[in-house]
Amino acid sequence: MIENLVIVESPAKAKTIEKFLGKDFRVISSFGHIRDLAKKNLGIDIRNDFAPDYEIPKEKVKVVNDLRKAASEAKNIWIASDEDREGEAIAWHLINVLKLDPATTKRIVFHEITKDAITQAIENPRTVDMNLVNSQQARRILDRLVGFEVSPVLWKKVQPALSAGRVQSVAVRLIVEREREIFAFKSESSFRVNAVFRIDNADGENLTIRAEASKRFSDEKEALKFLELCNTSEYKVAGVSIKPGTRSPAPPFTTSTLQQEAYRKLGFSVAQTMAVAQKLYEAGKITYMRTDSTNLSKLALAKSRDVILSEYGEKYSKTRQFRTKTKGAQEAHEAIRPAYPDTPAIGGSQNEKKLYELIWKRTIASQMADAQVEKTVISIDMNNSPVIFTATGEVIKFDGFLKVYAESTDQEAADEERNTLPPVSEGMPLFYDIVVAAQKFTLPPPRYSEASLVKKLEELGIGRPSTYAPTISTIQNRGYVSKEDRQGEKRQVRILTLSAGTVTASSKPEVTGKEKSKLFPQDIGMIVNDFLIENFSEIVDYHFTAEVEEQFDDIADGKIRWTGMLHNFYTPFHKTIEKTLEKKDRKTGVRVLGNHPETGEPVTVRMGRFGPVAQIGNAENGNKPRFASLARNQLLETITLEEALDLFRLPRSLGLHENDEIVVGTGRFGPYVRYRNRFYSLKKGTDDPYSLTLERALVIITEKAESEKKKVMKDFGDIQILNGRYGPYLVNDKKNYRLPKGTDVEKLTKEDCINIIEKSKKPRKSI
Repeated sequence: MIENLVIVESPAKAKTIEKFLGKDFRVISSFGHIRDLAKKNLGIDIRNDFAPDYEIPKEKVKVVNDLRKAASEAKNIWIASDEDREGEAIAWHLINVLKLDPATTKRIVFHEITKDAITQAIENPRTVDMNLVNSQQARRILDRLVGFEVSPVLWKKVQPALSAGRVQSVAVRLIVEREREIFAFKSESSFRVNAVFRIDNADGENLTIRAEASKRFSDEKEALKFLELCNTSEYKVAGVSIKPGTRSPAPPFTTSTLQQEAYRKLGFSVAQTMAVAQKLYEAGKITYMRTDSTNLSKLALAKSRDVILSEYGEKYSKTRQFRTKTKGAQEAHEAIRPAYPDTPAIGGSQNEKKLYELIWKRTIASQMADAQVEKTVISIDMNNSPVIFTATGEVIKFDGFLKVYAESTDQEAADEERNTLPPVSEGMPLFYDIVVAAQKFTLPPPRYSEASLVKKLEELGIGRPSTYAPTISTIQNRGYVSKEDRQGEKRQVRILTLSAGTVTASSKPEVTGKEKSKLFPQDIGMIVNDFLIENFSEIVDYHFTAEVEEQFDDIADGKIRWTGMLHNFYTPFHKTIEKTLEKKDRKTGVRVLGNHPETGEPVTVRMGRFGPVAQIGNAENGNKPRFASLARNQLLETITLEEALDLFRLPRSLGLHENDEIVVGTGRFGPYVRYRNRFYSLKKGTDDPYSLTLERALVIITEKAESEKKKVMKDFGDIQILNGRYGPYLVNDKKNYRLPKGTDVEKLTKEDCINIIEKSKKPRKSI
């Protein structure tokens, strides 16, 4: 008989908890959810007040059987799934599936896996909170209704195998709208003038002031005129303003701010941040990682203060309790913080160490004194122009929290800090050393990164901490959005330089439009977005989606009935589904670009069965149209007639090599060379498919062949030993097999390989 059985949802969490509980406790894992809505017949009985039909998936049958056996042998059962709505639902499903008594089954929660937190939870058990369960059920059912009813409409009206989701569709809309803002943006240039002034003094010190002119000039002619005025002008200090100021630390991390800062400082994707944070939580290193609260417990405040007093002294300490501004935030929860604030570093993987350090620094800094700064502004007058030059400098008088941590957005202040200004007085004459008028172009609004998209969703009240990462992963997995880098384009900017009475003009190259890990909408994402806006405006309406989130919060608080909320949503929604299915038109994103300059045939682009295509001609009167796939960075909405016609220049024959033709072409994954039914990718930024020569193609083919030779360690015909990323492995019949540890590849025979393959029960997936 087991005295106490504790069920958690993660094996790693079980291992950590077991360390803190005595021999009278056994901790086992449910490996997440043990049942979900049935896949057949929607899994919801709409006519019976949206009664859900839950089933245990095949892959969970063994887990459930093991749980049932353990539960039948236990005297007391404790369910310790996570403290959020998803965790509460897991607890409720466990009680139902294991046929436990809800009144006697003890539900315990904690937001950190420490001995104190677990002991306190054991001393204060409760029953399952059905309001939280119903909030999770409402979300799950509503999302199933949207997905199962809208997706077939998309299959019929747009393209087979598409799917729609409530929060995901809104996220795609944000990205599509931003892309169209960028399409519509017209860049304008102006000239910004900066000068270096010197102070002549008796000591011969080289004291200079960097300052910027208050006016920008619309063109080069205007800028040149102003530099001519600068050459003959007398300058003096018109005013000096010295203002003390303070900078305050950012609050401790919520899920959203952790995702944003980990992206900016560590380059982590949203999903990566959550995966690493989950490991840290389950190992007992940090508090629960899904939270929208900036609150810290009294114990955390006290421990943080002890660390600051010990490491930095009294003047660096300032205890604060932040209040969350996010609507619907649950203040009872805590922010993400170290479980033990007096531990600044941990063991583990490099990513775990980095993320933990970030969380530790942010938490400690939030309890430190403000930074004291002194901001100096110097105004410089010209005697022949109303334009004023302004120099700004900032000196940190007391670093306070900056000793430990500065939020990424605060880093911009570092430039000002370095611009230390010399002492000057009003009326002091100044003399220019150099005046530079540089051409600057206005920039379009930036594309979203994963982190900035999370920030926008949070600002709009869409989604909750548990939904950000899966939402962003889903829209990429569905092919509606892709995360890409773009090289940008070079352009020339004009520079006018005034020095020693002479103005010289020059040009310098700069790269514009360079992107790193930004979210780009794909054609199918734009088409689906437009279709949903046209036919299901409420589903992709920002205000409506945020309102639905608030209703989930109201269900969790026991303010409204969850089935009533679903009725209010479903009745008008289902009518819209029926009305849309009655329409005869299909959405293919077809766009007429013009006519072929030589044949006069129409040139169009549209979404084809295997992706976006350009088409010349049509199938009328027995004609056979020609097709070409769009390149990866081309969109149906913006491709020009010239760009579309260029696609038909490929594939082109480069000639013969050893009696076989070499062809250069392009596909969805970029340009390639094809030779003897094998494909060789062209090097980005080096090889142009339109000008590629036969000689260069042969170099590409040879380089790839040599690279593959190095990869093949032994070749027995139908069995090969390849050198992979993680070491040597066997390949047979398109399946990969691990080599036993310590295998000497040089001594392996074909018979040895056959034995390894036969003994191997779990072949690795094809590479």
